Amino acid sequence: MGKARLLIVEDDVDISTMLRIYFSSQGYDVDVAGRGADALEKTRHVMPHLIILDIMLPDIDGYGVCRTLRMNTRTSHIPVIFLTQKDERSDRLQGLELGADDYITKPFDIEELKLRVQNAISRAQRESLTDPQSGLPAGRMIEDQLRRMIRQEGWAFMDIRINHFDAFKDVYGFIAANDCLRYSAMLLGEVADELGTVNDFIGHAGGDNFILITTSDHAQPIRKRLKERFGEEILSHYSFTDRQQGFIMAPGKDGTSHQVPLMTLAVGVVTPSTQYFADIREITELAAENRRQDTQ
Repeated sequence: MGKARLLIVEDDVDISTMLRIYFSSQGYDVDVAGRGADALEKTRHVMPHLIILDIMLPDIDGYGVCRTLRMNTRTSHIPVIFLTQKDERSDRLQGLELGADDYITKPFDIEELKLRVQNAISRAQRESLTDPQSGLPAGRMIEDQLRRMIRQEGWAFMDIRINHFDAFKDVYGFIAANDCLRYSAMLLGEVADELGTVNDFIGHAGGDNFILITTSDHAQPIRKRLKERFGEEILSHYSFTDRQQGFIMAPGKDGTSHQVPLMTLAVGVVTPSTQYFADIREITELAAENRRQDTQ
């Protein structure tokens, strides 16, 4: 997997700098926010694998930030560790009631905090809650969302895959491939924010496959914008030569190189307006079939 991403929400510059330097040295990709509103904005654009959240912030307190994260479909899965000077039982209970995964009191042992961070991220991945590359909801969380969705009306399920991703990974390597997955996750969030609803759900089914659940009237505008933006912006992940020629030379199964087109998005859309679905498997299978037929 690529580097796990941490978001440190702390208004004490000395503490946030110390945590950023320490966790960066431990191999994490670290971002810092000094205000609750900034933390929520950063989370919307780049999904962290875990948030270290101070309770005493200058605008929204940590409880308010955690409550907002848990109420949003797209961020409800992110593990949160509260970091605070408070040590009252009532404060701990309030944080845990809001869905915090852990709670550590200042002054803290940095090694203990590191272990708590590792354990929270590992637990989320082990329980198929998040994808290790993108930090988006994965396996079980996607299934749970589908089961809720099928009981409702007016939904649209989108199966999204990156065409020619494996060939790109073979030529450019794992780091560049992980950057593409991270970019794709960010793109999904931005387009959903722009053209979808606040309750839209984005998941990472694994590898080059993502899903997006929105409403039926928002699905086609989202599909169109996703394909347009991806087709234009993914070019920056290629070398100048490959961009100019419009393909890459990738190794084939027979050991010889062959031309492979540049990456594009294929999107299959399913809504209940076309047929009745009795099981979530019927939804995912039809969406995958529609995605395979997407050549536009």
